Amino acid sequence: MARPLRIEYEGAFYHVTARGNERGKIFFSKKDYEKFKQYVEAAKNKFGLILHAYVLMTNHYHLIAETPEKNLSKIMHFINGSYTTYVNIKRKRSGHLFQGRYKAILVDKDNYLLELSRYVHLNPVRAGIATKPEDYPHSSYRSYIMGCPESIISPDTVLGMSAASVREAAGNYRAFVERAMREEMSSPLQKVYGGMILGSKWFIKDTLERIGLERTDVSEVSRNKALRSTADIEEIISACCEHFEVAREVMMRARRSLSRKACIYLIKKHTCATNREIAAEFGSLTCSAVAKIDASMSKQLAEDKGLRNEIEGFLAKYSFFKG
Repeated sequence: MARPLRIEYEGAFYHVTARGNERGKIFFSKKDYEKFKQYVEAAKNKFGLILHAYVLMTNHYHLIAETPEKNLSKIMHFINGSYTTYVNIKRKRSGHLFQGRYKAILVDKDNYLLELSRYVHLNPVRAGIATKPEDYPHSSYRSYIMGCPESIISPDTVLGMSAASVREAAGNYRAFVERAMREEMSSPLQKVYGGMILGSKWFIKDTLERIGLERTDVSEVSRNKALRSTADIEEIISACCEHFEVAREVMMRARRSLSRKACIYLIKKHTCATNREIAAEFGSLTCSAVAKIDASMSKQLAEDKGLRNEIEGFLAKYSFFKG
């Protein structure tokens, strides 16, 4: 199955997110939050993970992670896999807990790490479940401002960007975060390039050269389809089933349904899957049928404003399309 490109190298910083399957819960009790953090700590000891900030919400999480070694995929496979096994055994369930694979955005430390940490810590406030970020217990914010150290958190790098003095850093950081609560500020993730790089022009250019996708004008969208991919097939299928309120097996069989045609169109547009891979996923399709459905939906979207609004609303609903 085609998947988004992963950028991994020694010393890289990432914003990592993962969501519950069909927007379902991933944390069901206080013990679950603690168990997830135990797996993070195990990843720290096993793989050298450095965690700079986190917030664990009911149906998703955000991590700001640093990998001294080139091993993010191993780290996330360990954390998500271990936690899924724990939940499945505890709740006597089976199958996927998370919606597709985790999403990782490479972060320019010097230009975006501080701003991104604020975005992560304000997640509960934006969601309306906390008035102040320090009121929410499942985040690293208290470790930053209240002298409540956690063994999994390394806040010094971010706090060092707030002030040269350790004495002043926590207060300055708190003021920095609270300023965003008083003033309307845009999300730093709106500036993500190609669905997976958050950084300055020179950081983007250096990254593309590092992974062998050299470009002279990084203001344009990359023509490399793998870099453009912001979702994988499973994420889109799950989202279509939820949005159009149809069971997966029904959508796969309903040859003329909008949900099926829209799903195929979105997979073509937002992943690097080939016609052959999409046909195999849907079972009864040929490669030429996939191409015809994609062309038909593109034509309909150009002519039908109502359909355009439907698809635009769908895209706005799911975070993995917003890279």
